[in-house]
Amino acid sequence: MLSETKLNALKEISGSFSRDEAVWASGFLAGIAGSSVTVQDIPSPAAHAETVSAKKITLAYGTETGNSKKLAVELAGIIKKKGIQVKLADLSQYKPKDLLKEDFFFIIISTQGEGEPPILAKKFYDHLHENDPDLSNLKFGVLALGDSSYPLFCKTGEDVDARLEVLGAQRIIPLKKCDVDYEQESHSWAEHILNVVSKTAESSQKSTISPKTSTGRKKYQGKVSSIINLNDIGSDKETYHIEIETEEPLVYSPGDALGVMAFNPRTEVDEIISLTGIDAQKQIVTSKITASAEELLYKHLNISYLLKSTVAQYAQITGQNIPEVRLSLLDLLRIYPVKSAAEFEQVIGILTGQSPRLYSISSSLEAHGDTEIHITVAKSEFLISDKKQNGLCSGFLSAFNEGEDLEFYIQEAKHFRLPNQDKDIIMIGPGTGIAPFRSFLYERDAIGAEGRNWLFFGDRNFVSDFLYQAELQDFLKTGTLTHLDLAFSRDTAEKIYVQHRLKQKAQEVYHWLEGGASVYICGAKDPMSKDVEKTILNILQDKGKQTLEEAQAYLEELELSGRYVKDVY
Repeated sequence: MLSETKLNALKEISGSFSRDEAVWASGFLAGIAGSSVTVQDIPSPAAHAETVSAKKITLAYGTETGNSKKLAVELAGIIKKKGIQVKLADLSQYKPKDLLKEDFFFIIISTQGEGEPPILAKKFYDHLHENDPDLSNLKFGVLALGDSSYPLFCKTGEDVDARLEVLGAQRIIPLKKCDVDYEQESHSWAEHILNVVSKTAESSQKSTISPKTSTGRKKYQGKVSSIINLNDIGSDKETYHIEIETEEPLVYSPGDALGVMAFNPRTEVDEIISLTGIDAQKQIVTSKITASAEELLYKHLNISYLLKSTVAQYAQITGQNIPEVRLSLLDLLRIYPVKSAAEFEQVIGILTGQSPRLYSISSSLEAHGDTEIHITVAKSEFLISDKKQNGLCSGFLSAFNEGEDLEFYIQEAKHFRLPNQDKDIIMIGPGTGIAPFRSFLYERDAIGAEGRNWLFFGDRNFVSDFLYQAELQDFLKTGTLTHLDLAFSRDTAEKIYVQHRLKQKAQEVYHWLEGGASVYICGAKDPMSKDVEKTILNILQDKGKQTLEEAQAYLEELELSGRYVKDVY
């Protein structure tokens, strides 16, 4: 029997227990009574919950023909046999708000028609792109199914993968794109999940639980201290090196990205206000913020390239028959005007929030200090109906003057990290793909890393488009760069790209790979990264005397071990 003092203490502690807590406590005491274990030896419920949650995942699928569902069920069975709990989720039934509760979230999703999501997954897809939840606690991976005979191969998977990263989620395994024959690659993807989740579980068991002290992204306030167009006279491109200074110390690593929320062009906002007749200062309540119509259109809402679903809602509000297209809000208003300011106020209510844009950081804390950060921004220009348009964020950033304020945040890229100091690296980064590799080189130079560094860089013309030319040549002279291979496509009759330089150095590339080198690719996804990957596979087949299947398995193993990493867009 308990003494009166202990009994009273027990009553006081257990008085506020829920039913589940009381059941757990009962088992806890029974366990002590039936063994020689002491109270101190028994893990707390919180520690137990941490261990369990670290080995529990959600595997969601979005399907049109049933392939994604069939594959998800098959892979879930494989994963469960390895001791990891799997919750299968159909995206047609999944509540997007539940993403905030997830720890590990993996998606298998197919692409239909012209790059569209499956009809049954469209609600989830649209919600992801039309809302801005903070998913910084979510760890994810995407397996995209598609048919490479179509031009927008695996487009839905690419969109979901990119959007989750923008919302702050941590990509713990790279996007995997599978063609119609997907069995082998999908099984490798499942093995990758097992490997990563198991390692995370082991880490969780060794660590203590610390309370979450803050929510959302850490925002920094900075001033643009320098903005330089890196392209010379004669170039038809504008690529800006932008340096930002802060008073508050920065925290980032080479490979991370800087996130910026761009403001819409003032002239465009003014014309929208003029066309609709709305009072610019009228306070309007939206789901995220209450602000004036002018501030909402300028700072907070996407007006540049509306989703088809938003255009459909616009058509419903205005009572007009509008084709299923994507237009800017201004063009939509010009072609299909609203009847009144009151009607436009309804339109404001359906506009999605502005999404941040990410730029690879091109500086190093070790080399540049903790109150200075650099990015490399190519100004995007394109034609719509013969009218020249600028990319929203690149146009926004390139218009800055020295001394102007800029708010930003740091987006971690844990998959895009330097290896140990003694390991060799091969960097392939044409155009603005050079940005993270400038960071890598400054970092390795500053810390005296022993590993060798090999850079493949390319652009259009040597004279006008050799980004960071003086710096790269200095790195070559000092030995920080072991090799620098260049490809300028417009300087020769036959266009030369980085993959051609790789092919020319095939034997040495293979030796570096066999010696443990890591390969990093940054820049345009299509066609650059695909052409580079094909070339690497050819090198493995030719110099490694491998079959295509063996070369693909070799590259897959490099990817799983973190030695083949891509940051492409």
